[in-house]
Amino acid sequence: MKTIDDLDVAGKRVLVRADLNVPLDGATITDDGRIRASVPTIRTLAERGARVVVTAHLGRPKGEPNPAYSLAPVAARLGELLGRPVAFATDTVGDSARATVASLGDGDVALLENVRFNAAETSKDDAERGLFADALASLADLYVGDGFGAVHRKHASVYDVALKLPHAAGQLIAAELDVLKRLTEKVERPYAVVLGGSKVSDKLGVIDNLLDKADRILIGGGMVFTFLAAQGREVGTSLLEKDQLDTVRDYLRRAEENGVEFVLPVDIVAAAAFAADAEHSVVAADAIPADRMGLDIGPDSGELFAAKLSDARTVFWNGPMGVFEMAPYAGGTRAVAQALVDSDAFTVVGGGDSAAAVRTLGFDENAFGHISTGGGASLEYLEGKTLPGLDALEG
Repeated sequence: MKTIDDLDVAGKRVLVRADLNVPLDGATITDDGRIRASVPTIRTLAERGARVVVTAHLGRPKGEPNPAYSLAPVAARLGELLGRPVAFATDTVGDSARATVASLGDGDVALLENVRFNAAETSKDDAERGLFADALASLADLYVGDGFGAVHRKHASVYDVALKLPHAAGQLIAAELDVLKRLTEKVERPYAVVLGGSKVSDKLGVIDNLLDKADRILIGGGMVFTFLAAQGREVGTSLLEKDQLDTVRDYLRRAEENGVEFVLPVDIVAAAAFAADAEHSVVAADAIPADRMGLDIGPDSGELFAAKLSDARTVFWNGPMGVFEMAPYAGGTRAVAQALVDSDAFTVVGGGDSAAAVRTLGFDENAFGHISTGGGASLEYLEGKTLPGLDALEG
């Protein structure tokens, strides 16, 4: 796969597909991690004299313009981080985009409006997507794929444009791929995987694949209650995917056969309601009251998980251990993050929620081996799936 080091970009219009899908509170960016991760590629191209045209998506605006999903706040923040103005086009391939791109000089940067304001971006019809990709490609001489968080999508700006222009991978994608190879091809053992988040169904493929690769799998978050229920335990009103119980039982059986250690919580923070001010207490994992819901792993589980991670040489963590956004239910996620910081392992934090938790809870990002920008993309890579955005860049 070519990288931007292989491209002659001086004086050229370079279309960069970045991942700028950040959380917003109105027009306020609450976590700019993905923007900061995109800066190195954009800055390098600009410093080499490219006319940089950045395209990205934000949220799911359903194929039509929606001010709530405008990238205008992102353009302002990107300019602050780059230390140079970023021109903003109020459309993606229309009059504003064409005029904005035409006005760029060498070293200038522009950001186009949310690419998902165009229904063709995410269309399953190849011809429809292709026409939109033609319009995007007409704005540039070269294409750089750097939106790792979107490479598992066969979308026009991720896949189709790369087929229409000379292309290369940006620095972020190159770095993410290097990390993923360390998790799949060059693994230092013991290899521990920590999985959380709300649903088992979101992680089925990766669990299935890791049963042949990991030495130890630790389960927390909302998904743990399906595992506890599969063992015949009461989970009260906790999140439960009943249709996954047989699958989970099979995973537990296979793990035992393969010598993979499955670690489940021994205690749970159980609350009367899904609220920060709800009455809550720590209970044993096999004694969750029928009228309570588990919203975090308990303190003993945090210590257990830390102990299980202490001798690891490689750790991949995807998904918080509880509802970390509410202070009473942040302890488990904090314990796992601290265990990774204290570890001598190569540690990878994968997924938007996990990355947001690390930052929200005040951890230094540099204390981790790598914080990934692409949760879904990382998981699909670890499942062994083909990622369209990477396939296109390989060509």
